[in-house]
Amino acid sequence: MPGGMAERARDFIARDLQPAVPRDAATVILLRQESGIEVFLLRRAGVLEFAPGACVFPGGSVDELDADPAIGETGWAGPSPADVGDLLGISADRARALVCAAVRETFEESGVLLAGPSAAELVRDGAVLAEDRHSLLTGSASLGDLLRHRGLLLRADLLTPWARWITPEISPRRFDTWFFAAILPPGQTAALAARPDADAAPGESDSGIWWAPSAALEAARSGEITLLPPTAITLAELAAYRDVAAILAARRRIIPLLPTAVVEDDQVWLALPQEVEYPL
Repeated sequence: MPGGMAERARDFIARDLQPAVPRDAATVILLRQESGIEVFLLRRAGVLEFAPGACVFPGGSVDELDADPAIGETGWAGPSPADVGDLLGISADRARALVCAAVRETFEESGVLLAGPSAAELVRDGAVLAEDRHSLLTGSASLGDLLRHRGLLLRADLLTPWARWITPEISPRRFDTWFFAAILPPGQTAALAARPDADAAPGESDSGIWWAPSAALEAARSGEITLLPPTAITLAELAAYRDVAAILAARRRIIPLLPTAVVEDDQVWLALPQEVEYPL
């Protein structure tokens, strides 16, 4: 572990501290089929306290507006919140909030909106997407507001549950993050958003790029990019599939994966769950 995290781990273990309660979060593995499988990765800004410069999938924590019950009642297409909850082993309310957070964060961070005018069609109007994305980023509208204003349905059927990672107990800020896979909708593009105004602070990400999963892993091995363990493991899993269709057809058993800190000979290591294999 890096120095700061290692010291925090030693202090946590020595003082027998109580772990922080994880916040729910959602991440979307955004995929497209070009010459092969490609995945969209954002590079976190170097000024951030957590994981500066790391390449990650779009995502973030659930906020209170993601729990808007009206979205599940009138603005929803695909498996119901109750059905998603049954699949994930959680309540319908929690499942609805996770799906809403996944769609909202993906739209905010990549400009890709998994919502449509019907249960089969998705938004393709770039001007509409840009306007609504700006409204979300400036806080002038919630995802529920946008869906109602445009008469759109959130496409829960486009999200394939993939994994669940929980931040190690030594971390002062912890997240219970659910990973979903989704294909880039036809007619939409993934890109960073312009800052809402010239004086706005920089965003969490400073670049976004499509990578073949195996190429991203090779770049991490050579030191070209940095990958957190859940990202690296997910990329290795994706690389084992023949195409995006096979990934989206996968029906995976979702279990909580919790890395732990281990101290050996005054060195602090991050021990990964035995269910996964670290590719780097």
